Amino acid sequence: MKIRQFTEDQIIKLLQEGKKGEKPVEDLCRDFGCSTASYYAWKKKYGDTNPDEARRLRQLEKENARLLRIVGQQRLEIDAMKDVLGKKR
Repeated sequence: MKIRQFTEDQIIKLLQEGKKGEKPVEDLCRDFGCSTASYYAWKKKYGDTNPDEARRLRQLEKENARLLRIVGQQRLEIDAMKDVLGKKR
């Protein structure tokens, strides 16, 4: 089974249609080609956002991951320096 990637715009469009309540969630998901579990996960993640807010959210998540990697690398360097200094004494 092929895994589909959905854009934020597509996801938000689906969530907005689901919020209208004209069709049941199961029918919307079937038409869209996703599972209801994905729908509820996206609803939890995106909530009542618009496409611009979703793009900003993704940018912030990428920046947060990058900063966490930097902090982890610095922590390793600090630990290595402490080991070297501790051996000299």
